[in-house]
Amino acid sequence: MTGARRTIDDVLAACQARLQRVQAADLATVMADGALVVDIRPVEQRQEHGELPGAVVIDRNVLEWRLDPASDWAIAGAGYDRHVVIVCHEGYQSSLAAGLLLDLGVTRATDLVDGYLAWKAFVGEVADARR
Repeated sequence: MTGARRTIDDVLAACQARLQRVQAADLATVMADGALVVDIRPVEQRQEHGELPGAVVIDRNVLEWRLDPASDWAIAGAGYDRHVVIVCHEGYQSSLAAGLLLDLGVTRATDLVDGYLAWKAFVGEVADARR
């Protein structure tokens, strides 16, 4: 191995610097504009914390195969120019996954800042404001 070693924090920061990350307040708008929102949280987290309406659930361990348009296992709707927003629990794993999708040529791959928890908090704030 040549060069300086990088920590996972270094890799995460490099991934996030490449992304046009989506804020929780903007998620509904990007979904309405046709973005494919992909929830990569494990089933246990979805059961405990709730589902993300309108999101496609794809297990993290097969994500790249499902979203690489050149893959034999790609889902319908996968595309190099498709706006894809990856959602994990807190916004770390999703950044790494979105960075890898960029490497595969999915040019509009990104993630949700602070993950599902941020979206759930935002939705709760909106609901409280409407009361």
